[in-house]
Amino acid sequence: MSPDTIALIVSGNHADPFAVLGPHRAAGDADAPDADSADGAQGGDGPTDLRVFRPDADRVEILDGSGAVLAEMRRRHEGGFFEHRFDGPAPAGYRLRLHRGAAAWEIDDPYRFPPLLGDLDLHLLGEGRHWRAYEQLGAHPVRIDGVDGVRFAVWAPNARRVSVVGEFNGWDGRVHVMRNRPGVGVWEIFLPGLGEGTLYKYELLGPRGELLPLKADPFAFAAENRPHTASIVRRIDRQPWQDRDWLQKRAARNARTAPISIYEVHLGSWKRGEGNRFLTYRELADDLVPYAKEMGFTHIEVLPVHEHPFDGSWGYQSLGLYAPTSRFGTPADFQAFVEACHAAELGLIIDWVPGHFPSDAHGLAWFDGTHLYEHADPRQGFHQDWNTLIYNFGRNEISNFLIANALFWLRHYHVDGLRVDAVASMLYLDYSRKAGEWVPNRFGGRENLEAIDLLRRMNELVYGEEEGQGGGAITIAEESTAWPGVSRPAYVGGLGFGYKWNMGWMHDTLRYMRNDPVHRRYHHNDLTFGLLYAFTENFILPLSHDEVVHGKGSILARMPGDTWQQFANLRAYYGFMWTHPGKKLLFMGGEFAQGREWNHDASLDWHLLDPDQGGPWHVGVQRLVRDLNALYRNTPALSELDCEAEGFRWIKGNAAEESVLAYSRHGSTPGSVAVAVVNFTPVPRQDYRVGLPEGGFWREALNSDAALYGGSNLGNGGGVTAEAVPWDGQPFSAPLTLPPLAALVLVKG
Repeated sequence: MSPDTIALIVSGNHADPFAVLGPHRAAGDADAPDADSADGAQGGDGPTDLRVFRPDADRVEILDGSGAVLAEMRRRHEGGFFEHRFDGPAPAGYRLRLHRGAAAWEIDDPYRFPPLLGDLDLHLLGEGRHWRAYEQLGAHPVRIDGVDGVRFAVWAPNARRVSVVGEFNGWDGRVHVMRNRPGVGVWEIFLPGLGEGTLYKYELLGPRGELLPLKADPFAFAAENRPHTASIVRRIDRQPWQDRDWLQKRAARNARTAPISIYEVHLGSWKRGEGNRFLTYRELADDLVPYAKEMGFTHIEVLPVHEHPFDGSWGYQSLGLYAPTSRFGTPADFQAFVEACHAAELGLIIDWVPGHFPSDAHGLAWFDGTHLYEHADPRQGFHQDWNTLIYNFGRNEISNFLIANALFWLRHYHVDGLRVDAVASMLYLDYSRKAGEWVPNRFGGRENLEAIDLLRRMNELVYGEEEGQGGGAITIAEESTAWPGVSRPAYVGGLGFGYKWNMGWMHDTLRYMRNDPVHRRYHHNDLTFGLLYAFTENFILPLSHDEVVHGKGSILARMPGDTWQQFANLRAYYGFMWTHPGKKLLFMGGEFAQGREWNHDASLDWHLLDPDQGGPWHVGVQRLVRDLNALYRNTPALSELDCEAEGFRWIKGNAAEESVLAYSRHGSTPGSVAVAVVNFTPVPRQDYRVGLPEGGFWREALNSDAALYGGSNLGNGGGVTAEAVPWDGQPFSAPLTLPPLAALVLVKG
């Protein structure tokens, strides 16, 4: 071996250490290829040179399979390069004993193992169609040739050199340089002796030989808790799943005809432990899950649980898309949380962020010394609103990375849905940009064609029988524009999502509720306008975390009037929301009318549920939300046709002077009907006649003014009997008592 080649190995600058290190047919053998080439590895019956680079060793001995010493290697370079020539092939299964002073330890030589990834995997990765890419890339405990260790693989096509580093090699990037698989740009190595719990990163030299900051593994299944940033070797295939029954009926629980009421939660601030510490996934399974069940929600949605460096991003600036954040425990702990949700018959939805990522040096930015994951052009690759980077959606490997990640959470964590964040920022090239700050698509338009293709393909696979497991998981778009067909199938030109957040409904109705009741007559259309488009998409009505941050205050704080009126307004608004077409979503704290703005660094104000501290008001709202959920779940007329125009009929839609709304909701079977009447003024209305679609007795199934909820207890004595008096375009009617600032729900029978 030439001194120049040895010097390159010792300095960490050799382009292909696998062509040098490990066993190779000796140079000078008439039948041997060039010993410096990758083809020179172990073969034939001639002499074999075994080479080892271990800068931490003074001496190296070669052992046979029984542990007997075969030879001591010759030190060729003081930096730790050793060499030995066998007369024939190197012994199968040889090991190395390293010495440094009085210390000695044994290892298997990682450079004696063959290439790891198969040709089909490399081909699919290159095409961007490897929907299980995470099974090949990343870190995986495996056994190869009877040796236990960890198989590492990372995509870095423009790097000059990639190494795995950790405590196991003193974080020295020269020791475990990976094998490059030309053409695809994947680097791989098997490191014997490592296992679960190993901390590691990748050290890369950029295309000009420059040393880059140490990088976390984009495909790591776990990571250190902030501020530390190393990846952690974890297995995620040992959860003894017991949720088969849930998965079999999940499609029905997620269907457009199902009652879906979502409790949106930030796991880090729902409730804190002693000393303001985070609760663990398992503690949340014991506390959050039964609470959501008791409150009658059908689903829990958690803000992103992907690993992220900054608490203040709430998870929306994720760097470890394949790793549940270690803030709350291990991947197994998160799997146990999902299992607990399913045991309680609660679906679990996670927020998923494919639109952008932070620029932290240990992450994806400038990963191999080039703009690999992000667009090079800042007009396409930099998000001005969030100071983050935008994925290069048009690159096959990037779309593969994201789509495989979506499927990963469904397969390995059994989550029931993905709520996709900031879809509008993905769809529009000019999103939040001025003229000249964006690049048109190939047709000159503002649509991001590559992002559209990615979202459609992702949705097709999630809803597909094979890749999506045929288990009824759903996707939900947070999309705030009038983009057509967001929740329509891709095969009819839609984006393919199952549901879309109705941001317009939320903005309009909250604007209405801010008004003093005396002025509401002039803003009646804020309540009714949403019905003009309510059935163009499969909508979810969201009162999300975004409405209780950045100085907006709480939902309660938006309500006008004194304390009584504020709570009455909120109760009426919730009654309107739960009877309005569309699935429901409420952010934590809203269910008991937390008064202050959400603070991600502290627990919710649970003390408000103590009557001595919060009075009857907060407990009353909590009871109302619980009962609204129960009514919604148990009354098909309120949910079955949430997404169909046939499920809604106006009774009083233009009573602006009284600020009253009345409408009927219908189920899929004849006679399945409910009527909602909402009085948005503090004026009680006696003998207020309302049209009804059928005769007979109508039960007052819910009255938000009930004393149980903190109201004045004005109502209709349990129900009314419809008279054959046509009114409001209905064949029957009844005089009602409308409580002040209250919602009534009447159900036939």
